[in-house]
Amino acid sequence: MQQRQKSQLMEFLDKFDGTQCVLDETDMPYDESMNRPMLLLAKAFETSGEYHKTISIYLYLIRYTKSPELLEQLGKIYLTAGFLERAESIFLEILSKQPRDKAILYQLGVVYEMLQEYDKAIETLEPLEILGEDTDMLKAFWEFEKLQKNTTLSSEEKETALLNIPKVHPKLYRHTISALFELLPQKAWKYLQQDRLSESLDLLWYLPKSQLDFDIIQTSSSLTKIYFAKGILDKISTKDLKVSSGIVSIDILAAARSNGENRGDISFSYLCSSCKQSFPISFKRCPSCLAINSVTVEEHIVKHEERDYSIF
Repeated sequence: MQQRQKSQLMEFLDKFDGTQCVLDETDMPYDESMNRPMLLLAKAFETSGEYHKTISIYLYLIRYTKSPELLEQLGKIYLTAGFLERAESIFLEILSKQPRDKAILYQLGVVYEMLQEYDKAIETLEPLEILGEDTDMLKAFWEFEKLQKNTTLSSEEKETALLNIPKVHPKLYRHTISALFELLPQKAWKYLQQDRLSESLDLLWYLPKSQLDFDIIQTSSSLTKIYFAKGILDKISTKDLKVSSGIVSIDILAAARSNGENRGDISFSYLCSSCKQSFPISFKRCPSCLAINSVTVEEHIVKHEERDYSIF
């Protein structure tokens, strides 16, 4: 049985373009003692983003070791490197032999997500549910992404559908309010949650002045303070200035501006609460660990520079 599986693995690998393995097998004959150092080298190439070299090493080792575990690693590298069809092919091959492999089912779902084939992604959740996995949040996330890409719905239909999402899944609030500001910027203001402004501060900070709703802004001490700190509003009442916005950097900038100091600005970075890595741009799925709904917006006071603030 094991020998047959190894033979099938080789037949499967033969479907791939052999030119991807750039190692000269004539000058470097395989020896079992090479496994560990070559895997360490592959990891180093992966860390430095040299995925073609990582792929080359895995293909070389798989051809000699016939290792299904290395095939899984190869699929993950293809996914990371953006070779999505190859990753899909490998994950489906693994599942044909190991249909209860939870990790591969999750990885296959990510592949379909990146291919924007959300129905296929959602289909991967059924076996995971059977295996006892809680997939409600992931399903909601993919339904949200599918809704975002739907071109057959009117703006009103999308608005209605979007507004139902955070009611059921509060963790999708940031995604929803971001989508509303992009789709219906004037209406989005009605759905801002005052107790969650820190989650959408970067979105509010970068909005063009033409998209600001000053009627709503002036009914909220926190919003008033944000746009006074930014320099959009020229004046702020003593009452609004004294009310904490719940965002330390905003309170500091507003206090400084009220004293005539106008050189402050805010820059943002985005921390993954799962793997703790920080990124310069926002994300829905962590680029490193692939966690969803793990972004934490971190603001930093910096010296003001002229820039194009729109991120939409």
